Amino acid sequence: MFATLYLPNFYLQAALRHQPELIGKPVGLIDDQEKKVVLVQLNNVAEEKGVRLGMSPSQGLARCLDLLVKVRSQTQEKILQELLLHFAGTLSPYVEATGPGLATVEFTDTRNIAVKTASVVRQLTDSEITVQAGIAPTPDASFLAAHLAKPLLQIQDAREFLAELPIDVLAISAL
Repeated sequence: MFATLYLPNFYLQAALRHQPELIGKPVGLIDDQEKKVVLVQLNNVAEEKGVRLGMSPSQGLARCLDLLVKVRSQTQEKILQELLLHFAGTLSPYVEATGPGLATVEFTDTRNIAVKTASVVRQLTDSEITVQAGIAPTPDASFLAAHLAKPLLQIQDAREFLAELPIDVLAISAL
């Protein structure tokens, strides 16, 4: 069995990690290392006000005058990724950093997987880190389950789970 721990809007979470006063305000994130500076992640408040990914900061501000534009913080991203891997490592010694804000855990002891994973989700949540977790028989199914989790989703039969998914959900696997 596998578990995937997923931090949605990872770059934005990292940039806002120590700024709780921005909760509830529209925030967009840019990567100033790119040639074309566009909004790469948004919080829900910004999206509700009509701001969209791929807009330039000025386009975002035209849609939402109170949009706060933040710059990616690679230092904070590294710290947040290390925290994620630390907590994932408490579940099993077999942990892979699958991507930014993603950790996949392989379990050799399948007893109480959901309870153990829920405990890690709770610890991360208590640390003000938004996390979703998926548990499944395969790493790919756990990845998809994590993206759909609210905050934890356990899948017993990957084939049945995948058969019921709408095709547009599979687009997240390209992330």
